[in-house]
Amino acid sequence: MTNTASTRFFPFIGHWQKITLGLFLLVLVCWFFADTEVIALEPWAELGRMFTGFITPDFGATEYLLEAVWQTISFALLGICLGLLLGFPLALVYQHPLIAAMCAFIRAIHEIFWALIFLQVFGLSPLTGILAIGLPYAATFARVFADILQQAPPQTMFALPKGTDRLSALIYGRWMHMYPQIVAYIRYRFECALRSSAVLGFIGMPTLGFYLESAFRQGHYQQGGALLILFIALIGTIRFWAKPAMLWVYLPLAVYFLPELPVLQPQLIWRFISIDILPPMLQGQTLTTWFAADTFIAVCEWAYELVRNQVWPGIIATLVLACCALGLTHVLTLIMLPLNTTLMMPKWVIILMRGVNLILRSLPEYLLAFVFMLLLGPSMLPAIIALALHNSGLMVFLMARQSDDIIVPLTYRARLDHYSYVVLPAIYPHFMGLLFYRFEVIIRETAILGMLGVMTLGFYVDSNFAEIRFSGALLLLMFTAGLNVLVDYIARRLLQAPRDKLQAC
Repeated sequence: MTNTASTRFFPFIGHWQKITLGLFLLVLVCWFFADTEVIALEPWAELGRMFTGFITPDFGATEYLLEAVWQTISFALLGICLGLLLGFPLALVYQHPLIAAMCAFIRAIHEIFWALIFLQVFGLSPLTGILAIGLPYAATFARVFADILQQAPPQTMFALPKGTDRLSALIYGRWMHMYPQIVAYIRYRFECALRSSAVLGFIGMPTLGFYLESAFRQGHYQQGGALLILFIALIGTIRFWAKPAMLWVYLPLAVYFLPELPVLQPQLIWRFISIDILPPMLQGQTLTTWFAADTFIAVCEWAYELVRNQVWPGIIATLVLACCALGLTHVLTLIMLPLNTTLMMPKWVIILMRGVNLILRSLPEYLLAFVFMLLLGPSMLPAIIALALHNSGLMVFLMARQSDDIIVPLTYRARLDHYSYVVLPAIYPHFMGLLFYRFEVIIRETAILGMLGVMTLGFYVDSNFAEIRFSGALLLLMFTAGLNVLVDYIARRLLQAPRDKLQAC
């Protein structure tokens, strides 16, 4: 008889209980080292002013409001189209290890970091925003579509007439079987692209985020409240205005009303990729001098100092913040989930909580962290709260549907003890799987929150870009991507369990 890792120690504790206990032990350790000090002088007074601005919005205070809304939609739509154009072919060859590794690296870098890179080449142009969204989304589409295609039933391929060409076999034998899942995922990614498009406004792109950042930074909370309401309404009504049939109307309009593209200067692009991103001691040197012993030692010393002074502190801060946010997400989701299921609450409570979830999942983490930082001061606490609120809102939205589909015994009553012993154990394995998937997203978002002053990896990346140290920024981005890939691998290993333990806890 063989013993698995989950039965070898403390056999009276189940597999998922051990995972949960280990998670919270890690969170407690990280919370001890986290900077959670409230520095603001009058946080409650500031919160009152924000709330007043939210309930008394001023929709006429923002110039070019409709233009900002349309640019937000345009960048998201064109970015999604570019991602699909690149992602579909990559999905067909995703089983190749090099393709999979390349896609993992690309999607591990946040859209804002891609925007900072393209900003150095194309400036504040539409190309910067479209490429910043389209490139990582292409890598994401490649992985997800490859996974979806693997689920297609193989019987159809054998039923096709002899001599069917490969393209027709692919379309009718695999794609059409999984078409509903593909369309549903594209719709979900478009919602994510709208949030990414808005966040790009924080680095100067002409989207809603640009005006939101300006309004809240200047204390114009009525204007900021109006913009938030508008953005939440945009996300909440996406099923009505973002129908697939309307794509052929929106896409030409998005291209036509794009801001004027700047004239590309090839010499500047070549300088960026051939000089600016190289370590300082290699810039202006001939290729033969790169391999000299003195040059090699100088590059190693430069990389060592960067890793010691920026990479390691950034990685530690990123992991501490992300683990704290993960633990708080777990707690908030477990608290809100019973309030969102028909097995526990009446219909009017469900409708109210769906509105709350819509607000939480519509607002990007970066925007929430920015608002909480104005409220609580610069520390890890605003970022932890922002990450936990957004991700718990999204997890509740996804898990509530699964809770409603649970078949309960006739003796079940809408009480917390019945819910805890009947419903929660049935959905908990999937809950933990989704939580660890969100951890990869939390790591990505934690990195960019450094641009708000929290000393995560994003803080050092942004500082290097601001100081025109592109080589240092590139090295930091490589470590950022590597950290994401490593966290994703560890999460997948932790979730591996015997098949019977994936059914219920």
